[in-house]
Amino acid sequence: MDAPWLAAAPLQAVFAAFRDAGHRAWLVGGAVRNAVLGEPVGDLDLATDATPQQMTQLARAAGIKAVPTGADHGTMTLVADGVPHEVTTFRRDVETFGRRATVEFTREMAEDARRRDFTMNALYADADGVVIDPLGGLPDALARRVRFVGDAGQRIVEDYLRILRFFRFHAQYGGDRGIDADGLAAVADNLDGLDSLARERVGTEMRRLLAAPDPALAIAAMAQVGALARVLPGADMRALAPLVHLEDQTGTPPESMRRLAALGGEAPRERLRLSNADGARLDLLRGEVGAPTGPAALGYRHGLSSARDILLLRAAMLEGPLDVAALDAASIGAEAVFPIKARDLMPQHQGAALGARLKTLEERWIASGFALTRQELLEGTP
Repeated sequence: MDAPWLAAAPLQAVFAAFRDAGHRAWLVGGAVRNAVLGEPVGDLDLATDATPQQMTQLARAAGIKAVPTGADHGTMTLVADGVPHEVTTFRRDVETFGRRATVEFTREMAEDARRRDFTMNALYADADGVVIDPLGGLPDALARRVRFVGDAGQRIVEDYLRILRFFRFHAQYGGDRGIDADGLAAVADNLDGLDSLARERVGTEMRRLLAAPDPALAIAAMAQVGALARVLPGADMRALAPLVHLEDQTGTPPESMRRLAALGGEAPRERLRLSNADGARLDLLRGEVGAPTGPAALGYRHGLSSARDILLLRAAMLEGPLDVAALDAASIGAEAVFPIKARDLMPQHQGAALGARLKTLEERWIASGFALTRQELLEGTP
C-alpha cells in the first residue's frame, strides 16, 4: 500500500512502540481493504501478537496513553499525539453464541484471520504498507468479490447480522458482478436467524446498504432468497433500479430514506427502528409520492431537496424520465415567499378563522403560480 496516511507520525509511533518492545502490530480489515481498492479509508484498526497487559506496558514505555476499552476481549485504545488507535490482540474463537463469542488470545495471524467475516476483510498490512494475506483474500478483494471466510454457513451462525453485511458489502464493493453462490445458499439456509436480531442492528445495516452507490442488485438477491421479506415484509424492489438510474442521470447523491421509500414495505419505522428524523422524512416521501401535490407546491412546502426526491420517486414508480419542467417548477416554489402575514388580516379575522383564511389565501396564491401580489390577495379578502 502506498498511502499518505500510512506515514502519519501518530500511527508510526504506535508501530514503533510495538517494535521496540519485541512485538508487532499490523493494520487490519477495512483500512487495508479500502487502501488496496483505492477507496476512501476511515478508521485505522490494528491487530497485534501482544496481549492487553503487554500493550499497557509497551505503551507506558513509549509515552503513549493506553485505554482498556475492551481488554477482556483483547482490545486497547492507544492514544498517540492525541490520536486514538484501536488495537486488538490476535484471537481465535472457542465458542460462539450469535454475536457473542468466547475467545482465546493467540500469536498466530492466520487464526485471527479465520474468525473474520469476509476474505476481503482478512487482510493485514505492516508499518511499511506491505500487505499480508494469510487466507488468500487479496485476489477476492482486487476482484471485488465478497466471499465468506471458510464455511459460509458457520460464519453466518456466529452472527446472523452477517447475512445483511453480505449484501451490504456486495452493494458497496461488488459493482455489477454476480453475488457469490455459496454465500447466497448459506443465507437461504439461515433466514430464521434474522428474526433473532435486534431491530436497531437490522436498521443500521439496511440504511448502510441502501446508501451504497447502487444497491439494486444486492436488494434483488435479498428478495430472491427471501431475506428482504424477512426484514421488511411487503417491500417491492421494482422501483429501486429506475430510481438509482435517475439519481445517476441527475447527479443526485445516494440517500437511504429516498431508496427506502422506493421499496415501501410494512411498518418500516418500527421494523428498522428509524430515528424520529428519518421516520418523519420517510413518511413525507411516501405520503407525497401518490398525492396530487404539484411540483411548485412541493418545492414551496418541503424545500427543493425533498421536492426533487419526491419527483424522482414518482418518475421511478412509473419507470419514466424525470420531468425537467417539474423540477424547474419545484425550484421556483422553493424560492417563493408567501406575501401575506397574519397581521394583514387582523382584526377582521381572529383565532381559528384567521388560520383558515391564511390557508385559503396561501392555496389561492400557490394555484396562481405564486403570481398574485399581496395587494391582489388582500383585495380579494372579504
